[in-house]
Amino acid sequence: MHIALILDDLPESRDWLVRVMHESFPGVKTHAVGSLREARDWLTRGVTPDIALIDLGLPDGSGVELIAELNRSAPACLCIVASIYDDDRHIFPALRAGARGYILKDQSSDDIVPLLQGIAGGQPPLSPAIARKILSSFRPALPEEAPVALTPRETEVLTLIAKGMTLAETAALLGITRRTVDGYVKDIYRKLNVSSRAEAALSAQRMGLV
Repeated sequence: MHIALILDDLPESRDWLVRVMHESFPGVKTHAVGSLREARDWLTRGVTPDIALIDLGLPDGSGVELIAELNRSAPACLCIVASIYDDDRHIFPALRAGARGYILKDQSSDDIVPLLQGIAGGQPPLSPAIARKILSSFRPALPEEAPVALTPRETEVLTLIAKGMTLAETAALLGITRRTVDGYVKDIYRKLNVSSRAEAALSAQRMGLV
């Protein structure tokens, strides 16, 4: 890999993806941008990236648009989605547009680097959760599960931690103790069948809380 394009609107996430790219492919030249307009402006200079890590939710559109454009103008470019979204509404449009891989940003760099390095061996860079999602799409439909029933207070706590607040900040805002918040978080994790803040935040997004 000689040239890489990184498209992510969040500076911290963008910088992290740049580091992941350099760790995966030492010596690669990266160009990082935060919007579709910036990506398109850079591409008009005649530069053709060998690989592109593309976020989907952007301030001026969807990364799916750029994936489709790159597949028309630079079919040799490996377009890989780097997103927090793992639902069908995001995965399949990106793959249909020409994405050659899909990684989740809640994974560690230790998990993502080997996925990207596997490209050289012809392995599609798919986060395990995405691979399972794609495989499950070929199974017969199962009866829809009942929605998870959170109490109003649990819903408040989930919303706040999904927005990035610490447990102490959540406790102060709700006027309860840190120990009480800990108890709510444990109940939320159990009901949602998750084990981390990142998974809880994704569940909150799917529930429309953030």
